[in-house]
Parts: sequence; C-alpha cells; structure tokens
Amino acid sequence: MTSESDTLGPTREEQKSSESPRKGGRTIVLVGLMGAGKSSVGKRLAKTMGLPFRDADHEIETASNLTIQEFFDQHGEAAFRKGERKVISRLLAGPQHILATGGGAFMDPETRKLIRENGRSVWLHADLDILLKRCLKRDTRPLLKTGEPRKILEDLIAVRYPVYSEADITVESGDGPHEIVVKKIIDALSDFS
Repeated sequence: MTSESDTLGPTREEQKSSESPRKGGRTIVLVGLMGAGKSSVGKRLAKTMGLPFRDADHEIETASNLTIQEFFDQHGEAAFRKGERKVISRLLAGPQHILATGGGAFMDPETRKLIRENGRSVWLHADLDILLKRCLKRDTRPLLKTGEPRKILEDLIAVRYPVYSEADITVESGDGPHEIVVKKIIDALSDFS
C-alpha cells in the first residue's frame, strides 16, 4: 500500500515538463520563521520579477489532500519532512519561480542541500517583536497555540537562526512595507555572483 508521503512526488505531467531543459535562472527559495513574510513578500517578489509564485506548504496540502496539521497528526514529522523534501525537489526541478518554504524545511539537512544545489536561498530575517506582532494578527499558527507565543518564537529563533544563516542571502524583513523587502532581495540577488 502506498503511504501518503509517497504520493507527494511529481505527477506525469510534471515529470514531462521537468525533463525539458530549464529556462532562466535558479529558483529563489525564501526561508525563515513564521511571520517573516515568506508568502506575502514572495508573492510581491514574483510579481515584480515576472515569475510564478509557489508555496511549498500549499503544494504539500494539494499533493496529500491533507492540511499540514493533519499530515503531521496522521503520519508524523519524519514522513512530513520526507514528503516536503520530495515536493521541494520537484519544484526546484521545474522552471524558475519564487518558492516560499515552511519554517522547518531549511532545517532538514537533505532539503537544505537540495536548495543549495538547485536554488538560491534567501533568509527573511526578522526580530522577535516583529514576528510576534505578525503572527498574532491571525489565529492560523497551530504551533503558537501550544504555549506562550513569545517563548515559542524565542526558542525557535535560538535553534533555527544559526541554520537559516547558511542561506545564500540574508535580508532584513522589518516593519515597513513589503515592497522595501522586495527591493532589498532584488538588489542582493543582483550583487550575488
């Protein structure tokens, strides 16, 4: 019997399209904690650069027909990370786009290696107060419901920021308009050799 994580590989159509040579440059992969702006900045960056936008979590939910929380609950984190890696690998094999990843994706060494070899990683760095302010605007962060949100984010920062710092580019995601962050990313990409 096929497990849910096995269904997260490429479809036949995607396999055919990924077999053709890639056009353009590397996919730009946004990494960072929840609230850093990966989706909102990513959509604006894609529009500015004339590229498609993809969200890895959305792609996982579509492929598995489960929400991220349901996938974790039914199959556990190890199966989720395996499926997430398959989805990200498939997306990186396709045409250039802007890819927003889940907060834990870049923490997985194999996924980080895939991104390093096939994409251009951009860490959207934000300080604790900004993350907390953004995350508390909506009640859609299951992880923050497990305890005191500030403490949870502090603990995540302590563990994840040293790994996120391995990204190709770091851009500060401050309290201003997302267009400022988009400009910083484009400037940093043009300086990146």
